Amino acid sequence: MTQTTQHAPDVTARQADPFPVKGMDAVVFAVGNAKQAAHYYSTAFGMQLVAYSGPENGSRETASYVLESGSARFVFTSVIKPATDWGRFLAEHVAEHGDGVIDLAIEVPDARAAHAYATAHGARSVAEPYELKDEHGTVVLAAIATYGNTRHTLVERSGYDGPYLPGFVAARPIVEPGERFFQAIDHCVGNVELGRMNEWVDFYHKVMGFTNMKEFVGDDIATEYSALMSKVVADGTRKVKFPINEPAPGKKKSQIDEYLEFYRGAGVQHIALSTNDIVKTVRQMRAAGVEFLDTPDAYYDTLGDWVGDTRVPVDTLRELKILADRDEDGYLLQIFTKPVQDRPTVFFELIERHGSMGFGKGNFKALFEAIEREQARRGNL
Repeated sequence: MTQTTQHAPDVTARQADPFPVKGMDAVVFAVGNAKQAAHYYSTAFGMQLVAYSGPENGSRETASYVLESGSARFVFTSVIKPATDWGRFLAEHVAEHGDGVIDLAIEVPDARAAHAYATAHGARSVAEPYELKDEHGTVVLAAIATYGNTRHTLVERSGYDGPYLPGFVAARPIVEPGERFFQAIDHCVGNVELGRMNEWVDFYHKVMGFTNMKEFVGDDIATEYSALMSKVVADGTRKVKFPINEPAPGKKKSQIDEYLEFYRGAGVQHIALSTNDIVKTVRQMRAAGVEFLDTPDAYYDTLGDWVGDTRVPVDTLRELKILADRDEDGYLLQIFTKPVQDRPTVFFELIERHGSMGFGKGNFKALFEAIEREQARRGNL
């Protein structure tokens, strides 16, 4: 087994970052029905609708709903009537992949400089830098391609105080706002084809100056039947973290193979959401209809022996099927939803960190086995 860890660089190194980032700006989804998706994520994920763009305010081709929870921002876009290349791309994306992530947008201090650096180091531009303006100020945007049909929009919004972007208007929450379930995006995981993980890891090294944070190979993520390999790249501040997975040879089809088959190519597999109280969040989301992966009781019989004491008693972890892991820096609590659409593709992770900057290595076998049980139920193992 191999695991490497690289801690965050000091302030001087951060200031010298060739591709500085401020954090995740938004996760943008192409969906078949954005209005219904916005309602689902409002009720089931406790997010608040904050902005809208559609026919009522001049967008004749698409409808987009912007939802937030703390600093986490999701944008759901669907096509009303394709009229441009962008509209046709969105319609074809949903037809090909189902509901899925089209854009992992990153906030940067200077979009023009970030785009210039990225393209000079091998990135393919999908949108040259341009400005959008309204009464709230100016946003500078640019975009580069990454794995599959996914892109990174580079967003410079320091001169803007509107609800999202020019062209969007403020919107009232769909349901009565309550206590938020989570407050930030922890990391976003991409699945790529066999043999291409290192290619995309190198892409982030060269194009964005990201560095390896952790690496899981060999027996790190394996069961009797299937396996995967994963490397985590991150910016210098560790605000933006992108694990990249690829399948590994096994007796049966892995979760990565299943994703690639049903998504029909590389794409974003899951989004991890940071919560300060995973117990309350899981209870609220379960009550709203969100389904989580199950974990056998046997997992909890010896959990305390190697994880030690955590904020949440083992009996509560067992009741809610929450996983725990500890490393040299602390511990974390985590749980994974089942796929949130009919295709077995995109799902979510809830994570509560207490010092640990890991990704639950001690839980990989239990997690993989839980996913395999669901694959078997779908007839895809």
